[in-house]
Order: sequence, then C-alpha cells, then structure tokens
Amino acid sequence: MKKGGREMEPEFSILVVCLNPGEKLRMTLESIRKQTYRNYEVVVKDGLSTDGSAACAEAYAQDFPSMRFLAGKDGGIYDAMNQAVRAAEGKYLYFLNCGDRFYHEKVLEEIAGLIAAHPSEAGIYYGNIYERLTGREVASNPRLDAFGCYRNVPCHQACFYDRKLLLAHPFDTAYRVRADYEQFLWCFFTKTPAFQTSFVYGGIIIADYEGGGFSETKKNRRISAAEHKEIVGKYMTSGQIWKYRMILWATLSPVRTWVAKNRITSGLYNELKKKIYGKG
Repeated sequence: MKKGGREMEPEFSILVVCLNPGEKLRMTLESIRKQTYRNYEVVVKDGLSTDGSAACAEAYAQDFPSMRFLAGKDGGIYDAMNQAVRAAEGKYLYFLNCGDRFYHEKVLEEIAGLIAAHPSEAGIYYGNIYERLTGREVASNPRLDAFGCYRNVPCHQACFYDRKLLLAHPFDTAYRVRADYEQFLWCFFTKTPAFQTSFVYGGIIIADYEGGGFSETKKNRRISAAEHKEIVGKYMTSGQIWKYRMILWATLSPVRTWVAKNRITSGLYNELKKKIYGKG
C-alpha cells in the first residue's frame, strides 16, 4: 500500500487459508470487500485447490487495496496459517476461514477504533462471534485469567493479533486441532524481555462463524481433548489443573456445553453468560 509515493504498512492483514473451498471462498471475500475501513490487505493461502479458487480470488483482486494469492503445498491447516503469517505485512493479523464472514461492514472500522483507544506494544484485540449453527451471539470473557484460559479462550475468529506475536511463536504444527489454543496460551503465560502481551476486549460481534468445521468432527473432538490436556500441562501447574478440573466437574461443565450448543437453549445460556461477564 502506498501513501505519498512510499510503501506503507497496512493496519490489518486478513488471512484466508483454503483447500477446495468452493463457493465459501467467494462468500468470505465478499464480506471483506464490503468493509468500510480500507487500510488492509488480503492474503489468500491456497493448498493447490482444483476447484477454481485461484480464478475466484483473481476476480476479487481489483476490489481490495492489496491482495495476494499464495498457492503451494502445505502440511495442513496450521502450516498454511504459518505461511500466511510470514507473507503478511499488516500490523494486526486476523484469520477469516472460508465459510465465515465479517458480521457487518463496519467490523474493521470498530476494531481500528478499539486499537486507537487502547494502544499496546503487543496486543490481542478481541470481541464476540455470532454462531450460525445456534443462531446466537457467543460472548467472550472480557477479563481473562488462568482459569478462563483453561476453560475456554476467545474463539479464534474473534481475535486480532499483533503480528509480532505470531512471528515470535508460530502455530505448533505438532498439534492437529489445538495449535491456535497453544499459541494463545503462550501469549497469555509467556513474558518476554521484548514485550508482554495485553488483551483488550470490545463488545463487538466480529464474525458470523459457520461452525461445524475441522475441529468439531467426532474424531477431532477426541484429539482436541488429548491436546488440551498436553497443552495446559505446558503452561499450568498440576495444582492449577486439578483445581480447575474440580471446578468444571462441580459446575456440570458437560451439561453446560450441551446447553450452549443446543439451538433451543443456547440463547438463554449466552444471555446469562453475558450478564455474568458484565458483573465480573
């Protein structure tokens, strides 16, 4: 991006990774094109699709301030995400999966305002999501602590990352389902000499989240549970882990999860959760 003849760093890089996404790529790119805030670039990392994804991306290229289509082999979704991160030039990075959309056309404008109001050396700025499967807004915890990180970090589609955080600690491709969770915990628990991550919440609905994807198949839910156990062991003490497990057991966590995912009961559950967060 240029201003006054000089190359300028875009505020945001919107990263889209895909493999044979079909019409979902078009849907996702269309939601980016509608954003009123224009200081961004788009990086589409494609794993050599055979369904015409390159042609779809090229058709949208003229609508974006800056767009690159990277086609090449990768070792899976997290390797593709790392490749997209290395190619990105924006100060803040956001992953928008194929099939997901920005919730409305002013999301980037509102996030830019949140960043301006709460500047940080190395920040993660996050909000809420709209979950298409249940038809409900899902609120993130506005005040993160160790127990919150054990239980449930903000949805990846609700987070804008300072680029330096993802360059300093890329997604660990040894994890098949939970690499984004591991990266978030690194940001929360690791204090580096160069910077300390800050977490800034805004009550903004960021994404219209499709759900039911890669991490939510029956097989990958089992893998997710095993990876969760390994990851929390890296960042939390055995005493913390035992305490948090007991809290979840005592508060009927499996029942609450079912209620949250059920289309009939999710609305009441998420409204109650938002009220609890607001009083916390």
